[in-house]
Amino acid sequence: MRKQYLILLFILPVTVFTGCCNKKEFQHVIKVEVTNQVALSYTDLPVIIDLNQFTAKYPSFNSSGCVVKIRNKEIPFQINDANTDGKPDELVFLADFMPSETKTFQIMYNDTGIIRLRFPKRTQAELSHKTGGYWENRKYIGGEFKNVDFLRVPQEHTDHSFFIRYEGPGWESDKVGYRFYLDWRNAIDIFGKLTDSMVLHHVGLDGFDSYHEPSPWGMDIFKVGNSLGLGSIALWQNNKFNMVSVTDSVTCGIILNGCVESMIETNYYGWKVGQTLNNLKSRLSIYGGSRVTRHDVKLDGEGDTLCTGLIKDKRAKRILHEETKGSWTYIATWGLQ
Repeated sequence: MRKQYLILLFILPVTVFTGCCNKKEFQHVIKVEVTNQVALSYTDLPVIIDLNQFTAKYPSFNSSGCVVKIRNKEIPFQINDANTDGKPDELVFLADFMPSETKTFQIMYNDTGIIRLRFPKRTQAELSHKTGGYWENRKYIGGEFKNVDFLRVPQEHTDHSFFIRYEGPGWESDKVGYRFYLDWRNAIDIFGKLTDSMVLHHVGLDGFDSYHEPSPWGMDIFKVGNSLGLGSIALWQNNKFNMVSVTDSVTCGIILNGCVESMIETNYYGWKVGQTLNNLKSRLSIYGGSRVTRHDVKLDGEGDTLCTGLIKDKRAKRILHEETKGSWTYIATWGLQ
């Protein structure tokens, strides 16, 4: 996974702002040139513009009153506040590139006003838990599911508490869906999709674990068991991996839920492994048109060896990147479960 994102970060630095001119329908039009510096073709490649640098050059830029076009055709984009400081910091859109191709995009805006745009959703992130019921023996009785942007996980919550829909937050693109268990297991699972529509908001409403059976949208296709699932985070200590199981408290929030990109942030406070205590911040993000989830992790505390893993299955071949040079590597499995 990491390889692809390092490539994305590498091929987009040559972004040249080539001037500003007036148009009748917009007060300002800024041309942005983006060059693919790799001799490979890409579909739905994220183009990320740092608005801090952008507004330094164009201080009148109005992120609420802009559109993005190529050859006078409007394209979907979103404005992100990824650092959650209440100010926009990124403009993101997707584009296709031929090998070594340069494309010119137009960012058009007015100094004031709001342009309300609605684009087809190609990503989604959600967190849904029950309200209106009550806890009994660590099970949530009654109530109805409600989508929220933030949750401090109750101390009563554990696996199969029937409190959180499909047992944790979910995120998806038009290619695939994911979830992770927001409890002591803390493992990532996969929803295989048969449609490019957004489906997570329907999953688990027709029976708490109905997603284990085939549906028109797809189903849960990954057997996690007692493993780390797909790329979950753990701490390597005493010659074994230790899941994020024992904590003082956990919070989870939907940072982005957009047409182009979605992101979930989870904070684990007082993660205890042996005699060590750590605070862990996890961010999971996905772009439209991609099956790749990016996982950014920050660890504060005494532990110093993070690890991850995949399930083991006798029918699935393990694939390991053998090179030791460079800043990235990969492991994979391929086969039936």
